[in-house]
Amino acid sequence: MPTTSVSPTPTPTPTPTSTPARSASPGHAAVLALMCACVAVVMSMVAAVNLAVPQMSAGSLHPSASQLLWVVDAYTVAFAGLLIPAGAFGDRHGRKGALMAGLAVFAAGCLLCAAAPALPVLIAGRLLAGAGAALVMPATMSVLLHVVPKQKRQAAVATWTASTAVAGLLGNIGGAAVVQYLPWQALFWVYVPLALALIAAVGAITPRTATSPANLDPVGSLLLLAGFVALLFGIIEGPALGWSSTGVLCGYGAAVVLLAIFIRYELRVEHPLLDPRLFRLPSLLSGTLGIVATFFGMFALFFVNAQFLQYVKAYSPLQSGVSALPLAVTMAVVSRLSPRAVRRLGARAATVTGMAVIACGLVLLSFADARTPYTLYALWLVLMGCGVGLAGPALSLSVVSALPSHRAGAGAGLNSASREMGAALGVAVVGSVLTSRFTGHLPPPLAGARSTADALTQAAHLSGTVHQQTVAAFAHAVADGYRTAAGIVLLVAILIAMLSGHRDEAP
Repeated sequence: MPTTSVSPTPTPTPTPTSTPARSASPGHAAVLALMCACVAVVMSMVAAVNLAVPQMSAGSLHPSASQLLWVVDAYTVAFAGLLIPAGAFGDRHGRKGALMAGLAVFAAGCLLCAAAPALPVLIAGRLLAGAGAALVMPATMSVLLHVVPKQKRQAAVATWTASTAVAGLLGNIGGAAVVQYLPWQALFWVYVPLALALIAAVGAITPRTATSPANLDPVGSLLLLAGFVALLFGIIEGPALGWSSTGVLCGYGAAVVLLAIFIRYELRVEHPLLDPRLFRLPSLLSGTLGIVATFFGMFALFFVNAQFLQYVKAYSPLQSGVSALPLAVTMAVVSRLSPRAVRRLGARAATVTGMAVIACGLVLLSFADARTPYTLYALWLVLMGCGVGLAGPALSLSVVSALPSHRAGAGAGLNSASREMGAALGVAVVGSVLTSRFTGHLPPPLAGARSTADALTQAAHLSGTVHQQTVAAFAHAVADGYRTAAGIVLLVAILIAMLSGHRDEAP
């Protein structure tokens, strides 16, 4: 198959290698609900684990601050790095089979996490679960694009996007309820029967869709994943090793080299995993950047919010999970209304406005401290939800609509990979800022603490003044993390506004 090229209008669909699903299938509503349920389960894992961070940090595995970031980010690293080849796998071997296989691998990863006797095994389980999630996400989107009638496709994409808000709700409240009363390992056990039930439902309800001879490109996949891991290594290990240390600089250097090799390889190979020339289309480039930045800000909030509420506001895990309810509900509602806003304002205005609102919400949250009333805090979460709900569907649709219909899996993979790369970078960057700022302002008796939980646990057994100083240091570190995230989201919004002024031209 020749190298894929993209034009603003979809190219004709090639002859499929299997019977396609009927686009006007009367069961498309049930399929939409099931695909959203699959997305909600694998995405909720990203949010749920944040509620368990304090318990993990103080548990028997005794992770350091950087090790804890790897535990949180391992899932999204595998998720993001494998999404594009996973989309191509579904294109080639069938989306229904890829979806069922992904759910099975996800369940196996959760089992490994639940039984992990040591940190390396826990991280391996997180990686395995993330690999399963990578198969699930693009398969759900591409099934929708083939099953849902064209006139209902925009609403279906908006509903699919809104399911990430439901995922946040499930992850926050469900995960909080589990860790409130049970050990953190139980958080992973509960996902196993959920995944098995979804496998059965997919087998019974989901129709088989057309396949196409998509190329898996293992070399390109490995280069992309390795480059992303190297980048995250530099970000995550910076606070522990030193930002100018040899290890961190080598991590950044390896990321640059590997990603440059990836681009060069993809330009030359006959069947690229992701043709870099696709990004000559401003709509595709701006959509991808916008998704990365939107989820960067949202998951930076998810990672920090649970810790802030438990450490600074002294909330229980369950109170912390319920406290995020305004964010999730607002995202779900506004995501459903987003297509209407796009028709009225235009995709460019809706996207840039939504991202500016996200940045504003992060800045406002940075002013929260132990004395901030919850009603005010909840209003700031609502503002964040409005921004994500407005920008998210427009960005997703711009990415999946830019690719030919027979490459729906690859397009869905790029869309989902952008989300997970943003999530992984948000956790890594804000987590590293949080660690650097917190450890740099600890009172002298706590200078040797391995992690946030370690420092706060030690502080609780010292004088009241030391404990107050430690909590205040953490609140200031959270503020710096939020402001860093806000600045990055706003810069990308400005860049998108500039890119959107150019017309698409076929590469």
